[in-house]
Amino acid sequence: MSDSPDIFAAGGVEAPLDPAPAAAQPYRVLARKYRPSSFAELIGQDAMVQTLGNAIKRDRLAHAFLMTGVRGVGKTSTARLIAKALNCIGEDGQGGPTIDPCGKCEPCRSIAEGSFIDVIEMDAASHTGVDDVREIIEAVRYSSVSARYKIYIIDEVHMLSKNAFNALLKTLEEPPAHVKFIFATTEVNKVPITVLSRCQRFDLKRITPDLLVQNFRMICEKEGVEADDDALNLIAQAAEGSARDGQSILDQAIAHADMDGGGGVKAGQIREMLGLSDRGAVRRLFGLLLEADSQALLDAIDEQYSVGVEPLSLMNGLLSLCHQVTLYKVGRANDPTLSDEAKAQISRWSEQLSFPVLHRLWQLLLKGFEEVQQAHIPREACDMALLRVLCAADMPDPGELAKMVQQGTSQETPVTNSTPVETVPQPITAPVQEALPAPAPPVPVPDMLVQKPEAEYVEPQQHDAKNGLPQDFQGVIDIIGRISPVLESILIADMRIVSFSAPNIIYQSARPIASADLRKIADALKENTGTAWTIEEGQGDAKPSISEQAQLDQEAATQAILDTPLVKAAFEAFPDAELLENETDQVAAESRSESRSSQA
Repeated sequence: MSDSPDIFAAGGVEAPLDPAPAAAQPYRVLARKYRPSSFAELIGQDAMVQTLGNAIKRDRLAHAFLMTGVRGVGKTSTARLIAKALNCIGEDGQGGPTIDPCGKCEPCRSIAEGSFIDVIEMDAASHTGVDDVREIIEAVRYSSVSARYKIYIIDEVHMLSKNAFNALLKTLEEPPAHVKFIFATTEVNKVPITVLSRCQRFDLKRITPDLLVQNFRMICEKEGVEADDDALNLIAQAAEGSARDGQSILDQAIAHADMDGGGGVKAGQIREMLGLSDRGAVRRLFGLLLEADSQALLDAIDEQYSVGVEPLSLMNGLLSLCHQVTLYKVGRANDPTLSDEAKAQISRWSEQLSFPVLHRLWQLLLKGFEEVQQAHIPREACDMALLRVLCAADMPDPGELAKMVQQGTSQETPVTNSTPVETVPQPITAPVQEALPAPAPPVPVPDMLVQKPEAEYVEPQQHDAKNGLPQDFQGVIDIIGRISPVLESILIADMRIVSFSAPNIIYQSARPIASADLRKIADALKENTGTAWTIEEGQGDAKPSISEQAQLDQEAATQAILDTPLVKAAFEAFPDAELLENETDQVAAESRSESRSSQA
């Protein structure tokens, strides 16, 4: 029956002037509308596409594939494209498997619509049990209805239970020739190794920001929407390598722009919508940190907070910028989304800042990020964290502090609560030596810091005026040292003297001493003094060996340095700091060691 004017007249109703409009098609979000329909549209996964293309051309298709990667990089889309590629029959119905499915034949169109009977998609998150897997095992025995291959796509396969995986193993290892399995997961570490070993694995990479920007620009052109390059760059950064996340943000940004009436996607709208920090504002904030301008720094934080930037996002932006500056310093500039002005500024910072300063900045900002993340009042925590960066800029390196104490050129400067914050910091861009306090008049070093070895070991060689024998053990060491450094090292490191009365030496050994070495020492002393010497091991209270006594003296001196208020304050400010030995002493010790080794 047709809707004619007569029908309306028979019912006593006037006919409408215009027919009813057809039902409007529901809106499809950009992530679904622009889902890749061919491998050519799949961005950022060239290695996988090449591998699959070569496998299809050479007829070397695996029976099971595993797609893994972060969200939104194309795992499920790739699974459907593989299903198309394997079942495509071409427009003429005579085609075979191809890496470029036609998209027009019945299998291609049905797979794209999700209605193809021989491509079964299962969500493992809602079908986790062994009964669900048993259905698959029973069904694989039957050939496909109309397709070349029966394909099972199991999404989030890591959600299957242990029993379900075990039930699938035998079928997965030796499936019928007409069956292919395609698994997708974001947590491949939860998939049993027995399953991984039966699959051809593809790790889908995060999509780079430049590829994401190209994809967003293409979508905007097709949607008839204008978008700033800065806005697309911000969306690409926020997407973190996920095409679906980025397209969802772009969808939201287009709706936001339309509501504002501007007709385009602007960078400022993106920052406001996502609560992101302006990268230009972050660079200005970073510059204020380097200039140690506390008042301007606090004003900049207030400005960012007032426009809706979260303190945690601000700290994250500063960390990212510090990382970029460090990469520039080592020649690894890898952010194509930066403007020329930003690249020039970061390059200047990389030339001005040394690696120790950048490392200190990173550690302080990272500590601040953790505090802001855990704080109940993030706004105040952000202020305190960044002000701490300024204050730390004026503090010398812990190694320099130790040298200052040892050289007696340090001067304690008390900091009271009344000291204005802005008077403490100095610009971070200055070298470490310039950031140190002005040299003060020499301060007497306490007696406790002065190393005073026992006189028995440091007095010059003394000989009895009557018989010419050395009067202490140090004299013996001096004689042997002119003859053999090896024997001298035995006296220094291995002998703990119990009693000394020339020409008799009673000792206890710190380490076993060969009798042949004792004979060599006695013979050398006899040859130089004209008197036969007796060197034997005995009992009694022994003094530490020369090397042990030196070690004890060094530890006492080091502990005395650590106990000084200045050094204690430095270690409280830098908990991971270490007290280094004097470089000159280290070099001298290494030289002596090498000399003895060569002479031995």
